[in-house]
Amino acid sequence: MTASWIAASLFGEGSRSPVLLLVAGFVLACLLWRGVRAWWEYRADTAFGRKHGCELPPALPTRWPLGIDRIKELWDSNADGRLLAFLCSIAKDYEPGNNLCQYLLVGPRAFHVLHPKNLEVVLSTKSEDYGFGCRPTVFAPLLGNGIFTQEGAAWKHSRELLRKQFVRAQYRDLRCLHEHAANLISCLPVDGDVDLQPLFFNLTMDVVTELLFGRSVYTLRAQIDQAEENKLFTESFHVAQEGLAKRFRLAPFHFVYNPRSFREACKRVHGFVERYIDEQGFMEKTRFGKEDAENDQQDPNSWFISQIAKRSASANDLRDQLLNVFFAGRDSTACCLSWTFRLLVRHPPVMERLRREIKSVMGDQENPAREQIRKIPFLECVINESLRLYPPVPLNNREAVRTTILPTGRGPDGNCPIMVRKGEMVVFSSYVNSRRKNIFGPDAEEFRPERWETGELADVGWAHFPFNGGPRQYLGQDFALMEASFTVIRLLQTFPLIKLPEGEVIEPVGTERQKLTLVLSSADGCRVSLQRSLP
Repeated sequence: MTASWIAASLFGEGSRSPVLLLVAGFVLACLLWRGVRAWWEYRADTAFGRKHGCELPPALPTRWPLGIDRIKELWDSNADGRLLAFLCSIAKDYEPGNNLCQYLLVGPRAFHVLHPKNLEVVLSTKSEDYGFGCRPTVFAPLLGNGIFTQEGAAWKHSRELLRKQFVRAQYRDLRCLHEHAANLISCLPVDGDVDLQPLFFNLTMDVVTELLFGRSVYTLRAQIDQAEENKLFTESFHVAQEGLAKRFRLAPFHFVYNPRSFREACKRVHGFVERYIDEQGFMEKTRFGKEDAENDQQDPNSWFISQIAKRSASANDLRDQLLNVFFAGRDSTACCLSWTFRLLVRHPPVMERLRREIKSVMGDQENPAREQIRKIPFLECVINESLRLYPPVPLNNREAVRTTILPTGRGPDGNCPIMVRKGEMVVFSSYVNSRRKNIFGPDAEEFRPERWETGELADVGWAHFPFNGGPRQYLGQDFALMEASFTVIRLLQTFPLIKLPEGEVIEPVGTERQKLTLVLSSADGCRVSLQRSLP
């Protein structure tokens, strides 16, 4: 191939001027350079892998070209609400290493990593070797430039900025939950059946907006008592979040999903936060990026947003950070509560023991404080077990930013390392990991909270990471667990009888239909039968 041939192909047979020849030559040189560089990098990576004794894990077997059969299986199981059960069935075939690799249709090779040692490397000890890939552009329409999408120095700045506020939140009392728990209870029937799942999502929406913005959107209040602007914000956030989930699944072709309804929903969510910033006068009161210790205590109702504002470079940065925290914090607690009550009504002995322990600590007192919650260790066991079986974010991935090594997972004994080339993907699932019988016992697929109090899980380590781990562990973990614990206590105090409704099916754990967007919820909700007085 010559420069003159390229010029003729691109511009026609008569296009052989010196300028066009120069352009064609430059294009050819760039292509050759890219090819040579890729070849040298491949050779260097191969030598690096040999030096460390790396081997490839077994490939995911396929019957059709490009793994189309596997894509169809993934699509069908997801449509049926059983994608995670399908992934668990695949993982069982890959002992002892529990790692495999695949090429599906297009894109880089992906490694499915489940060994705890490898997860520790990806999420903690060598987390700098992995990045988000296209995640920032996937989530940009709603989340902009915030902690959830940032990497490097920008992320470190955001992490430190938000860490201080969440540390301060840990020392606050739980009075901010009293009103919202009362609103939740007022929405429930005195006696009768109800689906708790949508109410839990409303509860966490109300709590998180009060924590971040200094005022709640009050989705749990009667419709007539809700401001139209708050309703629109709630509805728009749902649409925007569903859009992000679709874009995430399409990545790296996420750009094809950008309908008008999605764009308008993101715009309305941005507008809600921006108007609140303007109405509260943060633009005028705060010199963005300038800390003012003297005014830290002046507005206790909006301390979170005011502190973030003082350390943000602009109003847009403030908006993006608030939305990132809101996005991360709202659904995780709602999902935890929904799965916890689905499990409790299907395991009455566990619920009765929990009731007794709550009563022994609380007596007739309502609205528990942090110290009282910590005196109910079985409640922590119940929530831990719920999070183990149904982690809010059950699937995740990273992209290697440089050629690196996973320490184990290949070879006859599963101990040989695996080389991950720059640009390749690492996929991991807290849902699949938490069902490993060699770690959680032969009953790993069953709901047994007692396993957390007997000492048998002392070395569980990186097999259990419902709130991620390492440098990117969820900052709001403490508050989320306190909110979930508080809500469980208040509902069990208010309703002496909470049971499975008549005719409701009892499926084995993990076999129910699930809804997997960016978080994991039940496709059939969380239906319970409530009774405020015993017969």
